Amino acid sequence: MTAPPGPQKTLATFHVNGESHEVAFVPHKTLLEVLREEMNLTGTKHGCELGECGACTVQVDGTPVLSCLVLAVDVVGKQVRTVEGLAKGPELTELQHAFADMGAAQCGYCTPGILMTADALLAQNTKPTRDEIKECLAGNLCRCTGYIKIFEAVELAAARCRGEKAEPRKESIHGS
Repeated sequence: MTAPPGPQKTLATFHVNGESHEVAFVPHKTLLEVLREEMNLTGTKHGCELGECGACTVQVDGTPVLSCLVLAVDVVGKQVRTVEGLAKGPELTELQHAFADMGAAQCGYCTPGILMTADALLAQNTKPTRDEIKECLAGNLCRCTGYIKIFEAVELAAARCRGEKAEPRKESIHGS
């Protein structure tokens, strides 16, 4: 007995993190599945797969999207950026440095989605208020932190991106 033939795969070229990738995939696959399973870009995390946690957030043409809710076929021809595409080679962005400086990541599972969302915010708004940061990150859930260090890291990154000599407050780093 032979197994029935599987679904037909589609061959498409994706533009991810500034590079072209030719990928064969089943058309019902989500962008999340294609990124992780076909392109081995595992920085984007499987979370709830319902669009409720934000762990799978990537940018499509500069806009944060939940990759678990987007079919891969719908982003062919668009620019996709994952957390792997934030850094320029070995050089981290100000946002990534600020997260490290502030201790804003604990287990780190939610961090890629938060970074991608915050990066898009800072690209549009170089001086976001705390309320704007909270609103922007409202779709990104974190079970480890109280969010304060995450908000402070985004503020610190924004200040540094504006050219200000900004350092974390000692009480923020040590939790005092």
